[in-house]
Amino acid sequence: MKKALIGRKIGMSQYISEDATMIPVTVCMLGPCVVVQKKTPEKDGYSSLKLGFEDVPERKLTRPVLNDLKKRNITPKRVMGEVELFDESLDVGSIVTCEIFAENQIVSVTGISKGKGFAGVMKRHGFGGGRKTHGSDFHRAPGSIGAHTFPGEVWKGQKMPGRDGGDRVTVKNLKIVKVLKDKNIVLISGAVPGRKDSLITVKEK
Repeated sequence: MKKALIGRKIGMSQYISEDATMIPVTVCMLGPCVVVQKKTPEKDGYSSLKLGFEDVPERKLTRPVLNDLKKRNITPKRVMGEVELFDESLDVGSIVTCEIFAENQIVSVTGISKGKGFAGVMKRHGFGGGRKTHGSDFHRAPGSIGAHTFPGEVWKGQKMPGRDGGDRVTVKNLKIVKVLKDKNIVLISGAVPGRKDSLITVKEK
């Protein structure tokens, strides 16, 4: 099973390698996460780990969630998410840190991309636009959007103006450049989805 951990994107920086190469990196805080629930095929139909990330005041949680955590002797957590069961020895209450990842390991990072507001087809989909010559009234519009008599409607999925960004995005084949275990910081080469301080999930390839 593939190791995974929940964390936050801190921002971008650069790392100078031993051969004096400058590597653009994203600084991510991964964990520590606590195992809130361990799902098994016998009871739940599949195997997974439910991880909790970041402490939060009790007033921020609903009563059913808070009581469930108290039964398991776990402090209130802001974020909870499921990942694959990558270690059978982990049980409810176990702490998972960034030590599960190693340098030069290839990972995938999932997050919510930056929201860019309402955008037209040229910005949102890369349309070329119309002529910029005198007399042309067609510049940044999408153009024809429908077919003829059949089907007599706009195709589902037609590229149109609309809200851009804010989607769940996964960037694959990123390399872990450095792991700072004492600070729960991981440097990942390249850019990862989301704005600063946004939640991410890092999973090994």
